[in-house]
Amino acid sequence: MANSTFRINVFLFLKLPSAFWCGVRLQSISNEKCVATVKHRWLNQNPFKSIYFAVQAMAAELTTGALVMQQIKASGKNISMLVANNKANFTKKATGRITFTCHEGHFIEKAIHNTITSGKGETIWLKSIGIDEKGDQVSEMDFEWSLKLKS
Repeated sequence: MANSTFRINVFLFLKLPSAFWCGVRLQSISNEKCVATVKHRWLNQNPFKSIYFAVQAMAAELTTGALVMQQIKASGKNISMLVANNKANFTKKATGRITFTCHEGHFIEKAIHNTITSGKGETIWLKSIGIDEKGDQVSEMDFEWSLKLKS
């Protein structure tokens, strides 16, 4: 998968359709940073008239996972990835368009290098922050990714 937002959004449609139909979309990706958005709609709301926490988690996970997938592809190695753990803090109702950003791409290269050189599994925590249209933080999510070299 190339680092094209279009290709990743097609991947989302084909492999993670629940995230796609809830409105999660990748906006941009580079080696260091990934941005995804989701807009509050009837389909993704909770009873409190804001975005359901799991939909926020899908958008946040996408920002971290897309960075990991991109760096695995760049390594040229066959490496598996899996979310091993996650933590979340919600600080404000998520209404309107929420933008999730992960700025931690620089940590991934080292973890992949360690996995390749040692042949052992490696874990890495990556953070994604959700910001509303007013610029207020609505959530902060951390995902622990497990990386293993496939034989």
